[in-house]
Parts: sequence; C-alpha cells; structure tokens
Amino acid sequence: MSEAVFDSLTRRRELSPAEIVAELDKHIVGQARAKRAVAIALRNRLRRQRLPEELRVEVHPKNILMIGPTGVGKTEIARRLARLVNAPFTKIEATKYTEVGYVGRDVESIIRDLVQVAYQQVRAERIGQVQDQAARRAEERLLELLLPSASEQSGDRSRDRLRQLLREGRLDQREVEVELPESQPQAPGAGAMEEMGVSIQQVLGDFLPRRTVRRRMTVKDAGRVIQEDEADRLIDKEDLSREAVRRTEETGIVFLDELDKVAGNRDGSGPDVSGEGVQRDLLPIVEGTQVNTRHGVVRTDHILFIAAGAFNVSKPSDLIPELQGRFPIRVELDPLGADEFQRILTEPEHSLTRQYQALLATDGVLIEFDRSAILTIAEYAVKVNEAVEDIGARRLHTVLERILEDAAFGVDLGRIVVDEAYVRDRLDDLAGDEDLSRYIL
Repeated sequence: MSEAVFDSLTRRRELSPAEIVAELDKHIVGQARAKRAVAIALRNRLRRQRLPEELRVEVHPKNILMIGPTGVGKTEIARRLARLVNAPFTKIEATKYTEVGYVGRDVESIIRDLVQVAYQQVRAERIGQVQDQAARRAEERLLELLLPSASEQSGDRSRDRLRQLLREGRLDQREVEVELPESQPQAPGAGAMEEMGVSIQQVLGDFLPRRTVRRRMTVKDAGRVIQEDEADRLIDKEDLSREAVRRTEETGIVFLDELDKVAGNRDGSGPDVSGEGVQRDLLPIVEGTQVNTRHGVVRTDHILFIAAGAFNVSKPSDLIPELQGRFPIRVELDPLGADEFQRILTEPEHSLTRQYQALLATDGVLIEFDRSAILTIAEYAVKVNEAVEDIGARRLHTVLERILEDAAFGVDLGRIVVDEAYVRDRLDDLAGDEDLSRYIL
C-alpha cells in the first residue's frame, strides 16, 4: 500500500461524527438517528485511544441495537461504517445457531471469522507495500527461466536484451516451466483443529517442508504468479498475524442480525429454550472474553457489536437481562415509503438507477429515467410490499429487474427513455395479480 493511501486511511479514521454521517448520507437515504448513533460509537473509539493506558482499558464500546423491519438499511449502515474506516467487519445471523440438529461451529467462530477478515486486510496492505520489490525479484526469476545456461559474458548481453523484450511484452506468449508452492491438502481432523483456532502450520511449524509443483505456462501468466509468490515470501507472517489480532481487538465490528429471532416471546408461555441458550452463548463474547484463533488469542472487550432485528413478535425486553445490558444504545429505524424509495432510486452516489445505466451502457444501451418513471416505480414497490410481504428497499431491485428485462436481454436497444408508460406496460398485469406478485415481484 502506498504512503498516500495509508495516510488517507488514517485520516478517514479520524472523521468527526458529523463527517461520518455525511459520508453515510452519500450511500444511505434517511435513518438519521441510526447514523448518528453509529457515528458517535465510532468516534468514541478514537477518543478512547487518546486516553491514558490505565483509563483506556476501562472504557468499553457502547454496543448498539437497531430495531426496524427488513430492508430499511440496518445492515448497510453497519457495512458502510466499517468500510469507511477500513475496519474488520463480519455479519452473522443469530438464527444459524438455533437450527435443529446444528453441529459444528460455536459462537466463538464469530471472532475467528472477524480476525480472518482482519488478516486478509493486513495481508493486502503488506502485499501492496512490497509490490515493487516483488516485481523486481519476479523479473529476475523469469530471466533465469528464459536464459538458464548462457555464458557469463554473452549471458549479460543476452540477459539485458531479454529484459528489454520482457518489459516490452514481446515474450508474453512464450512458454516456461515454473516451480510454485503446492496447495497443501487438508489432513484428517485439520478442520476441527482450525475450528479451535489452531492451525496445522502452528503445530508442526518448520517440520512441514515447502512442497512445490512444476507447471508450464506463458511468460505473461508466469510473471503474475511468480510476483505473487515473491510478495508472499517478503511479508512477515508473524507480524501480519499480530497486526490482524490488534486490529480485531481495537477496531473490529460484528453485525449480529436477527437477534429478535432468539429473543423468544415472553407472553406467559416462557422464552424459547434454544433461543435463550444462544443468548447465553453470545453473552461472554459481547461482555469480553478471550478466543483462541489461528492468528493468536483475541480479546473481545473492545470489539463493537451492532445487533439488529425487526422485533415484531418479540421485544428487546424479551432478551435475557444480561444481554440487554450489553446493548445500551437502542435506535429505531423508520419504515420506508414512496418518498424514501424515490430518494433511494436517485440520491445515493451509486443509486440503483445509476447502476443499471452503467451496466447497460457497456453494451451500448443508453437508459434515461424520466421523473415520472421514478414516481411510478416507487409507487409499485410500495404497493407490492403492502400486498405480499414488506421487504423494504429490496423490493426496488426486483421491480427494476422486471422493468429492464428486455433491455438487459437485448430486445430493447439504443436509447431507451423509461417513463411512466414504459413502467406500467411492464408491471400492470403483475402488480394487479397478487399471486403473480408473490412469485415475480
């Protein structure tokens, strides 16, 4: 990663709450209360880093519970927040731990997934930092393959000539035989060890030889894979793991979706037993514990947890008291109507209409959305949500796919003006038939 990019990421982590909200506004319509809550939580992380050590360890993140129906932006707010500050982020669904007969991964796998995300982030940065050196080393390896047995004097001249041809791309289609690391097959029982946070490499260390395989490929392909191999050799794996653990502990974000599905419904019949069991399993992770991972021990004390759920049947108060207390910030998201749908279609930087215009423009199809079309699309989305099942803004995807099906397939070509008549021509029959709407829209 270049210094300029690294400095940019550093500055982005220091955004004020108002600036964070402004950035989120570029991608997500409305939901000001939720944006404000996550912005404050993010800023508090930076504030905590500036505290004296003895006080810093005592300050824990204020986890957030988002309450609202599906498709109103809960996941997108959390995902964009993590992307904004380049933080490790993972989304999990609480219901996956209540499936009948579920075996295998326990709740600690949430943290193992999170640290693996951090590891890949750090690895990408480290790879970027050594790319120039890796490219030079890859070039020398390629020259050795192309000119392995030349005499010293004539070899220097030939080597310089080949270097020039190589850089000009004139040898791209010549074939060479390359020795590369072989993908190691997983040993029996390795999956269970990985699940406990212990890798085969950690256990056996240097006892495992670096197995290789020889492959024939073009010079162009060989240059790419050799450079990747050289970059991998140049990075310090232990330092990479340490940094991944540090980032997970200090900046990691876990989005815990469908928490309401494990809350139960305390209407006199008592809470769901399996749901309460999941809550109690989650509690140590949210409270703060240590989790063994393949990259080292991760403390969860300062990971930010953002939970979400519709809470149509259950209520936040149906959660076990200990877990309720770990989500002190409660924010209710607003349902979306026609006005919000119109804004979602047009306002975000990468709005749905802009996405479709860009996609179809690659085939020379120019789509223009008339204002009347935006109003009509929003109207249909609301109508179908009310008639079948309310999936919020996700309904706009299915409606737009239906409207632009002919253009995407290649039936409608050239310049297409999507107006009210164009929309109604493609949706009236479907929207008027509730059975068809259930399956198609």
